[in-house]
Amino acid sequence: MAARVPVSLVWLRRDLRLDDHAVLDAAARASEQVACAFVLDPVLLRGPRVGAPIVQCFFDALAELRERLRAHGADLVVLEGDAPAELLALARRIGARAVFYGRDVDPDALARDARAEAVFRDAGLLVRAIDDVSYYAAGEVVQSSGKPYGVYTPYRRRWEARFAADPRAPLHSERALAPRLLARDLLGESRAVPRPEEYGHASSAAYPRGGVGEAERLLRAFLGERAAAYAEQRNIPAVEGTSRLSPHLRAGTIGIRRLVHAAAGASPAWLGELIWRDFYQQLLAHHPRIAHEPFLAAARAIRYRDDDEDWRAWCEGRTGYPIVDAAMRQLNQTGWMHNRLRMIVASFLTKHLLLDYRRGERSFEQRLADADLAANNGGWQWSASTGTDAAPYFRVFNPTTQGKTFDPAGAFVRAWLPALARVPDRYVHAPWEMPPLLQAEFGCVLGRDYPAPIVDHAFARTRALAVYGAALARGRASV
Repeated sequence: MAARVPVSLVWLRRDLRLDDHAVLDAAARASEQVACAFVLDPVLLRGPRVGAPIVQCFFDALAELRERLRAHGADLVVLEGDAPAELLALARRIGARAVFYGRDVDPDALARDARAEAVFRDAGLLVRAIDDVSYYAAGEVVQSSGKPYGVYTPYRRRWEARFAADPRAPLHSERALAPRLLARDLLGESRAVPRPEEYGHASSAAYPRGGVGEAERLLRAFLGERAAAYAEQRNIPAVEGTSRLSPHLRAGTIGIRRLVHAAAGASPAWLGELIWRDFYQQLLAHHPRIAHEPFLAAARAIRYRDDDEDWRAWCEGRTGYPIVDAAMRQLNQTGWMHNRLRMIVASFLTKHLLLDYRRGERSFEQRLADADLAANNGGWQWSASTGTDAAPYFRVFNPTTQGKTFDPAGAFVRAWLPALARVPDRYVHAPWEMPPLLQAEFGCVLGRDYPAPIVDHAFARTRALAVYGAALARGRASV
């Protein structure tokens, strides 16, 4: 058995928990003592890739993680600035001989980590990067030839076959770590966990709360009340039918092994969604270029429109299509959006308005508490027909039909669009069909109380098929 490292430093990033934590488990087994640190990056926190909901969620998680470590007699060292320099200074202060961290698939994070690893190795430190974001890492579920999958269904079949042969139980990392944590008085000074306002973000009680305690509460509620009906209710936005755990997977306040094993025993449909998450993570890992360009080479030729007024109408929830507008208002106020609605609004932006999917993708990064590059990019490219979806490009969601199908009585729409609160059910998803006298009677006069549609569905569909067809009809090969 190899000798333990006297002191190791664990660099926490998107894994803000103590249990079911592969990095902490590995550090505890390889080290006599372990210290935990998080580095605040002012450039990232004030930059265009994050917004208030995700910042607040992460800061919640940091504050709770600190308390949990202090309960063990240790602490979370919170640093600020250039990560490699700050961590190297801390390692020297506490006498650390090794640095452990979780491997990421975000190209920007990979570039940062490569630079950090070079700094650490030059200083004589051992470095271990460990996969812990996905249940199976990018290279663990591949075709027989070793080639990665580009379509979900065969990937899922191979994933499920591996799960049957190689299930990975949740790790009891907190139990292994607790006796090896470096005492708080040996760690030196640490800054306080900041408030979002320090980086220009406004806090809101409407945003999802972060932290392990909240993740555990949501999981218990879901398993106890909703998991059995998940397959039937997951597409109904007016019903609390989903787990709401996506912000916690993003911040790492609950382990993926914990959720996979819970889903395997509770809901095959929910397990399928977690496999989708693994699929998108491995897709970005194998094709990092998709962070900036379409997966399909032919999709680079799509001629998008550039219409700022349509863009603002979509962002602000005033397109004149109730299900789209209600969804965008939910997002703007709460930092979260139901998954079915994400598909509807993404399809509307890219097919009805013919605006570049990357504008929508970046907008979601700034507004979602669960903004994850792999999942967000995968979802947007699926909706825009530029990604891995096996269906042809001519799928154009009809927002009126989608509303009637998944919100038949308009409960969700009415909750977010007060102008439609009294409109009869038959018109709630198509208020433009309501006669003028009824519009006046029910307080929903188009152009005054609620906007008329900014584009006609039939026209938009025809236009989208022509534009997409010109680019994609001749081939869907990726490069």
